[in-house]
Amino acid sequence: MSEAAAAHLHEPTDKEVRLVIAASSAGTIFEWYDFFIYGTLAALIGAAFFPSGNETLQLLLVWAGFAVGFGFRPLGAILFGFLGDRLGRKYTFLVTVTLMGVATAGVGLIPSAASIGIAAPIIVIGLRILQGLALGGEYGGAAIYVAEHAPPEKRGFYTSFIQASVVGGFVLSIAVVIACRALIPADDFAAWGWRIPFLLSLILLGISLWMRLKLSESPVFQAMKEAGEVSANPFTESLTYPGNPKRIFVALFGITGILTTIWYTAFFSGLSFLRGPMRLDEQLVEWILLIAGLVSMSFYVIVGKWSDRVGRKKPIIIGALLALVLLFPIFWAMGGLANPGLADAARERPVVVAGNGCSTDPFAELFNREQTECGRVLETLTASGVPYTVTEAEELSVTAGGETIALDSAWFDDGAARRDGLQSALEEQGFDFGRQIPPTVNILGIVALLLLLGVLSALTYGSVAALLAEMFPPKIRYSSMSIPYHIGAGYLGGFLPLISGIIVARTGDVYAGLWYTWAVVAFGVIIAWWGLAGGPPKDFEDSGEAPPASPITP
Repeated sequence: MSEAAAAHLHEPTDKEVRLVIAASSAGTIFEWYDFFIYGTLAALIGAAFFPSGNETLQLLLVWAGFAVGFGFRPLGAILFGFLGDRLGRKYTFLVTVTLMGVATAGVGLIPSAASIGIAAPIIVIGLRILQGLALGGEYGGAAIYVAEHAPPEKRGFYTSFIQASVVGGFVLSIAVVIACRALIPADDFAAWGWRIPFLLSLILLGISLWMRLKLSESPVFQAMKEAGEVSANPFTESLTYPGNPKRIFVALFGITGILTTIWYTAFFSGLSFLRGPMRLDEQLVEWILLIAGLVSMSFYVIVGKWSDRVGRKKPIIIGALLALVLLFPIFWAMGGLANPGLADAARERPVVVAGNGCSTDPFAELFNREQTECGRVLETLTASGVPYTVTEAEELSVTAGGETIALDSAWFDDGAARRDGLQSALEEQGFDFGRQIPPTVNILGIVALLLLLGVLSALTYGSVAALLAEMFPPKIRYSSMSIPYHIGAGYLGGFLPLISGIIVARTGDVYAGLWYTWAVVAFGVIIAWWGLAGGPPKDFEDSGEAPPASPITP
């Protein structure tokens, strides 16, 4: 029985299809909101659960917690992929959205580290693990559910709403934070108000469950179940089905590796870059990302619809190649627009650090390792967004524009004193470390550059749900597409903020973390060019890859 024939057993009405898209997209928005609110409130999360006198270490610990959630996504993909292929698409992603909502609300209820000590970060990590497990089952379920309801000629268009919904979750997280900041005084928001966005996930969970309970099972899964052709062991079959190892490899590196690193660079690296070393006003950054994200959502739908005509491969290759060319220039331009005074001061009064052992160890405090005095100075300059060059010398010294900055011995045992002292001395040399609100034309330029990153993300992501659904046989589709997607998104993408942060901390170059994205995308282009079929989209049974003796033409 072909997939088209299976779907024809119960041809969804237009109303049913609209409900499927709306419920799946809304649930995806809410679930990604739950996951992203952690990253959106990274600074406050760090202060509450990972307090440290070292700003760099504190932020890296937050991103490490962020990465832990992603690290468990592949396990969630295996677990819920198995359930989705055995028990059905609908009930599996009802479970995932419930688990996500409960785990997210839990973060808002944990006492701070000041109250319960090390138990606080341990509980946070545990809840992040539950979130990662839930997210590992969500994307595959929602994408497949929509794909299996969609007519083949509109599959890219219909499933693109799922891709746009991922951005929607990020946008919703920012919108909620902006609303809470507007309603709650700044000191109260920092003290306890940041918990409200986490607790709101219980309301979003209720709405999502109400919408998804109104849905019926996928017609393709219903047909397989009635014919007794449901996979006995989806995980094992995903690894042994003819041609699947190659397809999984291509899906991991040639699709997910590209889309996930570009996505997280566009949104999370953009957020961290503007809020951190560029020192833009925090609320301004949130508004910029909100506007850019809202507009960017439409790009995914446009690309998904376009892919129905030109195929899935072309947009991905175009987007990846453009990313390799434009990634660094976009961030250089954003830096110049966001904080032109810092860029001008660094150019006119270049900072030079001379000394022995001039390398940074961002995890020295965590592992009780001794960091050199020069390393501590470099760490503070990097956290302050100040570019520098290093030279070898017997004595430690710092100069700006050739003028020596006096280093107080008390700075080396107190990170806050070192930061305040160095910044005060550099301010006398023309550096500005205040929160920045650049001219309106600069703000518009930053939004335009973020929208360009959004275009690159949409090109590499907008058609992916349809592409992955078409790459794998229906009876093991949930597992087969979820495993490579969540390994790629979990490790290549989810660890991006942490890996990029470590690269920046070790090099002192705020742009150096972009090399991680560039390398993953460059490798992915090679794999995608080799492994993806070109031309118009095809169902799996039309691709010529399915073995002819299969009991269900998958």
